[in-house]
Amino acid sequence: MELSIVVPAFNEEQRLAASLERLGLYLASIAGGGELVVVDDGSTDGTAGIVRAYAARAPVPVRLLENGANRGKGASVRRGLLDGRGRILLFSDADLSTPIEEAPRLLEPIRKGRLEVAIGSRAVDRSLIGRSQALARNLLGRAFNVAIRALTGIPVHDTQCGFKAFLAAPVRPLVEALRIEGFGFDVELLGLCAAAGLSLGEVPVPWNHVDGSKVHVLRDGVRMLRDSAAFARRLRGGAYESALAKARAESAAVRTSAGAGAPGA
Repeated sequence: MELSIVVPAFNEEQRLAASLERLGLYLASIAGGGELVVVDDGSTDGTAGIVRAYAARAPVPVRLLENGANRGKGASVRRGLLDGRGRILLFSDADLSTPIEEAPRLLEPIRKGRLEVAIGSRAVDRSLIGRSQALARNLLGRAFNVAIRALTGIPVHDTQCGFKAFLAAPVRPLVEALRIEGFGFDVELLGLCAAAGLSLGEVPVPWNHVDGSKVHVLRDGVRMLRDSAAFARRLRGGAYESALAKARAESAAVRTSAGAGAPGA
């Protein structure tokens, strides 16, 4: 299978049905086949029922994973990525603030072997932003990313855009090692990808603010900074060495296999 799209969902009954229709149509259009994995993070509304109803008539395989209790976006994305069966894994926010039809921007560099990690970014080309966030939220987001780069050294200007794609084989050991269950998981995952030496790059994507964000800027921002600082300490202390070694070995194996299959190899 070529692609698994992972969507974390918490109390998304108001907008999930329309998003599922678009996700399913996109997956049905790609070569190599695809699946949709929705992780219900302990929703108290009709989110799970909407997914079940859509799965019964969807043009592609749709699987619903249920956390039972609300564990956090990081825990949900981690579970979905580990459960995904595709050669490439992509996660998207349920509101499709970056349209799923823009996925080729991330997928093509991975398919062509230029990247192992493609990071949807609002910072590379801000002219692609349609409806922006409120000014205060926007400024705090930029300040957060500056602080993250200072804390962790991650060479990424927008860690928090909810649109990222990964070559599954080398990234899976890093996903298994994730400890942050909240919104700061992106920092841990990208930091591990960078530490493992995987080829990663920011890709400009269209983006529109959608009302209903679950992120509380100040409360969750402080928590994300605290989690990021703890991650940086763990990384310096060698807590991830086993996962990093596995990721490097998988990356080398993929490169060797691609080279062996190339014309004239």
